[in-house]
Amino acid sequence: MNLFIYILVFPIIWIISRLPMRLLYAFSDFLFLLVYHVVGYRKKVVFSNLKLAFPDKSEEELKKLTKQALHHFCDFIVESIKSFSISEKEVSKRYKFVNPEVLNNTAKNGKNIILTGAHLNNWEWSVSMPLISKIHIYGAYTPIKNTYFNNFMKNSRTKFNLTAYKTREMIPKMMKNIKEGKQGAYILLSDQSPVIQKTYYWQEFFGVKVPVHTGAELLAKKFDMSIINYTTKKIKRGYYETTFEVITENPRDLDNYQITDKYLEITERNIKEQPENYLWTHKRFKHKHRYQEWLEKYKKK
Repeated sequence: MNLFIYILVFPIIWIISRLPMRLLYAFSDFLFLLVYHVVGYRKKVVFSNLKLAFPDKSEEELKKLTKQALHHFCDFIVESIKSFSISEKEVSKRYKFVNPEVLNNTAKNGKNIILTGAHLNNWEWSVSMPLISKIHIYGAYTPIKNTYFNNFMKNSRTKFNLTAYKTREMIPKMMKNIKEGKQGAYILLSDQSPVIQKTYYWQEFFGVKVPVHTGAELLAKKFDMSIINYTTKKIKRGYYETTFEVITENPRDLDNYQITDKYLEITERNIKEQPENYLWTHKRFKHKHRYQEWLEKYKKK
């Protein structure tokens, strides 16, 4: 059955991915009409997130942001489809790295690197990072049940020489590479909500106290890895610029959670610059009322 679905659907996806961007954006506009006006996909979730993040904005401003966020979400979908066939020349034109020397100069210290980032603007095209990097890039992906589609998506994400690991394999593979002396930079998008039972730390994000991932900091301290944040900004439709910013080259010199706080500060600052281009379709603040419960039941001693 999986093979049948793949044979049936794959040609359609491939043909769509080969369309010029102007036609893909026309399709995105049509998709937005369905998502926003007909289906109403996650409108309430997006609006609720924005209302919590920007309590000073009026109802009309929040509605406008909700509309813009869902329109960008549709653009991101078609841009992700384009990833399957996008060439090195086109991705280099549309997704520029402003200061690759920050990454490459940091790599000269011989340490491994953690690349923190957020679901802001277009993170799928960051798989082109190996094109400008002098250190090998590793990224994680969540496998899908259909093996044929899963292999196709993995091949698409690795065509510019990025090595992709399943999310659950990322840390074991990282530890193996470090043990074998293979230097690399590991992409970890760290703005998701962790499982509350496995949470170690809470901090304010847009003024709301939430559980936050601390894995990047814990790994950096354990293996003495440099941490660099990369942020992508939309310049215009279909064109992005990514900037690297060193958080620390000496993680063990910093107090516990200081790295995590710095990451959150950078992420919040960049989202505020283009709030309509953040992935608000997930419930970002779903655990906001569970801090006391966490203190009593789950806080690690």
